[in-house]
Amino acid sequence: MQNVSLDIFMDDRIRRATIITGVVLLVLGLTGVIMPQVITVAISLLISFLLVLGGMVVAYLTWINYSRTALAWLKPFLLIALGLLIGLYPAAGAAALGLILIIYFLLDGFASISFSFMLRPLPGWGWTLFNGILSLVLACVFLVGWPFSAMWLVGVLVGISLMVDGLALLMLGLSARKF
Repeated sequence: MQNVSLDIFMDDRIRRATIITGVVLLVLGLTGVIMPQVITVAISLLISFLLVLGGMVVAYLTWINYSRTALAWLKPFLLIALGLLIGLYPAAGAAALGLILIIYFLLDGFASISFSFMLRPLPGWGWTLFNGILSLVLACVFLVGWPFSAMWLVGVLVGISLMVDGLALLMLGLSARKF
C-alpha cells in the first residue's frame, strides 16, 4: 500500500469563508455550553413557532381548497396543537427534541467518521474523526440521561457539537494551502 501525500487547496475566498464559519460555530457552541437552558428553551420555542406557522399556512390552504371535508382539517389542527403544546410546555418539547438529537448525533457521528476516512491523508482529517467520535459519545451520554436531563443537556450537547464542528472547520481552513 502506498502513502499518498495530498493537500487541501482553497482559494482565498473559500478559505476565509471556512475560517469565518468555524469561528461563528465556535461562538454559538460556547453560548450553548454557557447557557444551556436558554438555548434549549429557544430551540423549543422556535420549533413551536414553526409548527404553528406551518399549521396556519396549511389551514389557509385547507380553507380555500378543501374546507368541506373534516379530514382535510386534521393536518393543520395537529400542527397548530403540537406547536402550542411545545410552546406552553417547553420541557416536554425539550424531551422530544432530545430523542431527535440522539438520532442526529448518531447519524452525524457515523457520517463524520466515514468522511474523515475519505480525508485521511489530508492535513486536518483527524479533527473530522474526532468530531465523529465525539458525536457518538454525545449520543450515548444523552441516551443514558434522557428524559430527566433534557432541559439542560440539549443546550450543552448542541453547544459542544457546534463548537467541535467549528473547530474542525477552523483547523481545515487554517491548514489549507492557497492555490
